[in-house]
Amino acid sequence: MADDPDVIMTREAYEAAEAGRLSPRAALSSATRGRENPSHADPYRTEYQRDRDRILHSKAFRRLSHKTQVFLAPEGDHYRTRLTHTLEVSQIARSVARALNLNEDLTEAIALGHDLGHTPFGHIGESALNDALKIAHRRDPHAPAAYHHNLQSLRIVECLEYEGKGLNLTWEVRDGIRCHTGRKRASTLEGQIVAIADRVAYVNHDIDDAIRAGVLTEDDLPAGACGVLGHTINQRITTMVTSLVQTSAVSPVITMADDIYKAMMDLRSFLFDHVYLSPNAKAEEPKAYNVVRTLFDHYMAHPADLPPDERPASEAELAQAVTDYVSGMTDRFAIRTYEHLMIPSRWRV
Repeated sequence: MADDPDVIMTREAYEAAEAGRLSPRAALSSATRGRENPSHADPYRTEYQRDRDRILHSKAFRRLSHKTQVFLAPEGDHYRTRLTHTLEVSQIARSVARALNLNEDLTEAIALGHDLGHTPFGHIGESALNDALKIAHRRDPHAPAAYHHNLQSLRIVECLEYEGKGLNLTWEVRDGIRCHTGRKRASTLEGQIVAIADRVAYVNHDIDDAIRAGVLTEDDLPAGACGVLGHTINQRITTMVTSLVQTSAVSPVITMADDIYKAMMDLRSFLFDHVYLSPNAKAEEPKAYNVVRTLFDHYMAHPADLPPDERPASEAELAQAVTDYVSGMTDRFAIRTYEHLMIPSRWRV
């Protein structure tokens, strides 16, 4: 009874279903390149389903709920965080993968893990760590030369989670996380879907948040791009996803029609000029930048103040250890830590 496929769906049954149903272009879980540390197969879950679950249960994933997307400390319950952004990317990516008959479990695992390495306070936190590491690297070539959130996401799942053992994810998931941004294209179509779904998600939801914050109105958006994509968030996402599916179905890579892609990138450029670099979004950024830089510099000068389990084994590993600790902080934990280290107790609120 326990092995009856009409009663229980086993891993072997899932793998057989994938092989019989998915596109020849899909990454089958039974054909994964595997894990760095081989482990026994799960009786009921495929390898990519296991990866998705490991990411969902990780501490880094939970911290995303208290990390900034664009607007620092917004007043209101409906602004995006890194967690809600991640979930929106996952939904869009899964929809595309399902329509193209690709591996939805692999797509979801990559999407859920792609932003684990983001710093507190959004991209301004990343800028602060980048600037700090440039100085640290000049002093000590053992220090990382720069900070890239996709590589930190990879480091989290490979080295930092599970008390330093890592999550031991499959090669395909790690490849998709690494390549979700930057010039290198993911090796699987599922990974490529996540890379472009990331842009589809943030271009649309950042407009939505900017309108909610009073930074923009719908009438401010570039008429040419909206004429191609649509005049509401739902219309624009539908247009982009439809183009992704239809164009990728006859392309060796995941892509959009040229006019749709251009319109999306025009909206992205508009957001950089009018939202990401606007006084409204950047008003508090110098303070957030200072928090991250001060924390980094403090721990570099006083490594004994790091929690015992965050201290490096050698001085050569100090900059990496400090980077790991500070980048993993949520916005509110970074602020509390800054107050604890820098503000006399009798003056704290």
